[in-house]
Amino acid sequence: MSKAAIKEVTTKFFHTGSAEEPFRFACGESLPGITVAYETYGKLNASKSNAILLFHALSGSQHAAGVNTHVEGVADRWTEDLHHGWWDLFIGPDKALDTKRYFIICANYLGGCYGSSGPLSINPATGKPYGRDFPAVRTSDVVASQLALLDSLGIDKLHAAIGSSVGGLLAINLATLHPERVKLVIPVATGCRTTVLTRLTLFEQVLAIENDPHFHAGSYTEDLKPEYGLALARMISHKTFVHLDAIERRARQDVKQGTDSLAWYRVQHNVESYMLHQGKKFVKRFDANTYLRIADMWLRFDPLRDAGVDNYEDLFARSRAAGQHYLVFSIDSDFCFYPEEQAELVAHLEKAGVSSMHITVHSDKGHDSFLLEPQLYTPHLAYTLEGRWEKNSIDRTVAEVE
Repeated sequence: MSKAAIKEVTTKFFHTGSAEEPFRFACGESLPGITVAYETYGKLNASKSNAILLFHALSGSQHAAGVNTHVEGVADRWTEDLHHGWWDLFIGPDKALDTKRYFIICANYLGGCYGSSGPLSINPATGKPYGRDFPAVRTSDVVASQLALLDSLGIDKLHAAIGSSVGGLLAINLATLHPERVKLVIPVATGCRTTVLTRLTLFEQVLAIENDPHFHAGSYTEDLKPEYGLALARMISHKTFVHLDAIERRARQDVKQGTDSLAWYRVQHNVESYMLHQGKKFVKRFDANTYLRIADMWLRFDPLRDAGVDNYEDLFARSRAAGQHYLVFSIDSDFCFYPEEQAELVAHLEKAGVSSMHITVHSDKGHDSFLLEPQLYTPHLAYTLEGRWEKNSIDRTVAEVE
């Protein structure tokens, strides 16, 4: 039996900061005010104890569920690909994030290009987009901006923080910087540090954009944008998101061979044409300066530095003291955040004495499994969100004492 779906939703906007009390970034810069674009699903209960904060992935948006065909101020970037929520299979009545039980909030990252303040926002001092002058963004800045949103909604403590991919880094950052603000932490296909392989892959993407002749150190115009560099960056990242076998299958089904040519090289294989198509499609909905801000945020992710500690045991001791529980998901075919990264995270949690559960999802879809296969995640999400893990933990403790 199919589950009911969320229908039309609207993006909302939260504003914070002023000339007297500017929003201060971790890099030392500040802005007189910022905007956070967000959507909500479900109803906040009277005690405001059923809220779940959902962090999106690198190029995602605040639109996690339902249908939203227009976002104010986003113009042509809000393409048809974005109209349906990116986690629509997971959010709604009787779904993994059951809107009959929970109030789900998803916000566009600070530095983003889907309604939150970012390089495309207008600088009040110049009347033009900030562009290259928008401050560098850190995960702690995104967390701070979204906690300000929660404060405005009167939410002191989250039932859960869930983050997939890059969003998982933010969930961990929130949980360790502000452990009193969240009970359950659910990192999906993510890690606790930036690995050497990830660093190199991201650096390749930065170079692709930086070397586009239209980039001009970030001072490009609307008429001449670094589309080639941004498309190449997307192609570099896309092969880590989608399993190579799935890329081959999609290329056979969706793209005709030999339809594109470059300056000299003629595209001669479906896989090449498929990847080029993905790059071209991406530049219609994203911004190069925004992409660089988020890539830089990922490259500089350092929860130890942010928390002012020297090791992960001290970092996660904060989670233990707050009584947090972690549900960590791995995907066995993931080429973006390899399963070894989640194993490392869980080892740190166990060493710090943090309650945790580690689930490995077996999928042939790679990193994108968390977007496509709700049946593999829903039972574990429901088990954790409903608190059944807590009852079983108490039962086991009693049994051990007896």
